[in-house]
Order: sequence, then structure tokens, then C-alpha cells
Amino acid sequence: MADTDPVELERRIELTREELARTVDAIADRVSPRNVARRAVMQAEANAKEFVVSLGERIGDALGVTARPVKPGEEPDDLWADEPPNLAPVLVGVGAVLVVGAAVMLWRRRRR
Repeated sequence: MADTDPVELERRIELTREELARTVDAIADRVSPRNVARRAVMQAEANAKEFVVSLGERIGDALGVTARPVKPGEEPDDLWADEPPNLAPVLVGVGAVLVVGAAVMLWRRRRR
């Protein structure tokens, strides 16, 4: 008889409504364009930071140099233990990649 008690049924219905309202609010918050964009920006920033760190490590490995982090407020005068690495080959390679990329883009645009 407890299942058909009107007061108990109303209490259960109200609890179910509150739970449903919380669920709908959570779904609306998760799919709102502002929050989706915010999460996408945060993910892009994390990916960019990871890429930069990875690129720095690869360049350091290619030059045979290990990086030493600089602490805030510290003068970066003695970053390199021996002598600064020769960055010319790396910069020439980056420039070549940029030139080839630009040439490919221009060539594709002219073909259209």
C-alpha cells in the first residue's frame, strides 16, 4: 500500500523532476557553444605547448645540446655550458620548408 500512497508518489515525482532538471542543465552546459569553444581552445593550447616542447627537444638532440630551463628572474647569460649551438642549419631548413610550402600554395591557387 506504500506504493500507492499519494504523498510518497508526489515526493518521488518531485525527486525525479529535480534529478531530470540537473541532468538537462548538465547536458546544456556541456554542449553550449561557448563551453565547446573554450574546451577546443584549451585543447589547442595544450597541443601547441606539447608540440613546441617536442620540437625544442628534437632540435636540441639534432644539435647535441641539452636544454637547461631558466628560472623566473634569473639572467639567461649562461644558458649554454660550452658555446652557443650553431643554429644556421636549422634556420636554413625551416626557411626552406616555408618557401616550399608557400610555393605549393601559390601553385595550387593558380591551378584553380
